[in-house]
Amino acid sequence: MPKIKKILVANRGEIALRIMRSAKEMGIKTVAVYSEPDKTALHVRYADQAVNIGMAASSSSYLVVDKIINACKKTGADAIHPGYGFLSENAGFAKRVEEEGLIFIGPSPHAIEVMGDKLTSKNAVKAFGVPLVPGMEEPISDVAYAQKIAQKIGYPIMIKASAGGGGKGMRIVEDPKDFEAQMERAVSEAKSSFSDDSVFIEKFIANPKHIEVQILGDQLGNILYIFERECSIQRRNQKVVEEAPSPVVTEEVRKKLGEAAVNVARSVNYYGAGTVEFIADDQQNFYFLEMNTRLQVEHPVSEMISGLDLVKEQIKIAEGEPLMFKQEELKINGHSIEVRVYAEDPENNFLPDTGSLIQYVRPQGPGVRVDDGYEEGMDIPIYYDPMIAKLIVHGKNREEAIARMKRAIEEYKIAGIKTTLPFCSFVMDHPTFIDGSFTTKFVEKYYDPEKLASPLTASDLTVAAIFVSVMENKQNINFSDNKSNKAWKRRLNDAS
Repeated sequence: MPKIKKILVANRGEIALRIMRSAKEMGIKTVAVYSEPDKTALHVRYADQAVNIGMAASSSSYLVVDKIINACKKTGADAIHPGYGFLSENAGFAKRVEEEGLIFIGPSPHAIEVMGDKLTSKNAVKAFGVPLVPGMEEPISDVAYAQKIAQKIGYPIMIKASAGGGGKGMRIVEDPKDFEAQMERAVSEAKSSFSDDSVFIEKFIANPKHIEVQILGDQLGNILYIFERECSIQRRNQKVVEEAPSPVVTEEVRKKLGEAAVNVARSVNYYGAGTVEFIADDQQNFYFLEMNTRLQVEHPVSEMISGLDLVKEQIKIAEGEPLMFKQEELKINGHSIEVRVYAEDPENNFLPDTGSLIQYVRPQGPGVRVDDGYEEGMDIPIYYDPMIAKLIVHGKNREEAIARMKRAIEEYKIAGIKTTLPFCSFVMDHPTFIDGSFTTKFVEKYYDPEKLASPLTASDLTVAAIFVSVMENKQNINFSDNKSNKAWKRRLNDAS
């Protein structure tokens, strides 16, 4: 297979930039695609070429396969990296890329299709001895029959949508009398979210941990695991804090997890980067959940402890190269933690926030990495995921990594919008996080928004005062015209 010369990144924001930087180090040209609101975005400015693919809505731009393919033809790109989100786990897109004679930097369409459905993926891995949560292996719609299955499995149980993820179409049932109503809700939400009302039932693991394994496979059949990540700090079933390695996994369990993840990959002849997700109980029994057939948001923590550049490995695998290292050569170096910096208000049920970044100063210093796609003065668009950045730290051990993250969060200065940084600081200070005993129920059990309320610092007040002066006096702009600015000024007045 020929070497890749030019990659079109079919994505936006921080992940597009992250991919382009690795490509540049490999001497590969890059092409950005962008919607109208993203025309001045950092990834657009960084790429060697950029193509406008439509209006704001992703359904009119980043999700339109024909526009992505046409951009490749227009610029001469010979490969496409999908990043994560958008078209990254769309088997039809991967197949179309191959049909057009282009290189898809990712797994085969077959692997994407099989692993994209929770039921088919479980059927695929069953023959490879991968531990599965007790439950059904086929979708069900008959309520009476489903109730019998639930009774056999034993309550509490979970009703889950077969397609999709992100907590959609998912219901926990603890009492048999609630089963019918909860199943109806799960079916309805699955249909509206994924156009597929298939649901299945499995045993609900109380106080679970969410642990996942990074894998890499080449096109010659070699598959390795790059250790595990702990991803149990979540809100709305979506991750906010991740770390590698897990603070509770023993060496024995780590080996078993890794081998199980490799077997999951083998079940579909997987190549490329992927993540196998498991749920674990308090005895470190673990069960297969799903496989994400793409790069994960939290991949940097695996890079930090392994010394690998996973994007570069993806590109080399797509070129047909074999993995250049063996399992026994991989070692865990220290500890890494990542927090996702969302434009959300953690004091108001994590509702998305919008506005302008009137101050944006990244933390620096030893062991600190920031993957982002914004700079001071830019607006946070309402059309896409509200993640601003990923803040990643690395330390010689977990204690140093936590201390480094606390320092980095304190240095990270963002004004003009609400972010999840105060929540992440709350997590770093919490005893159950420090001792590693936290589960996916952390927010539900321990989080209190009132604990985040704190007075503005002197630095905050200074920035706000300068902003008010510039916006109102020097530029003769009415401060109250902007919703975010008005909220900031109200907070400034309250603090004065």
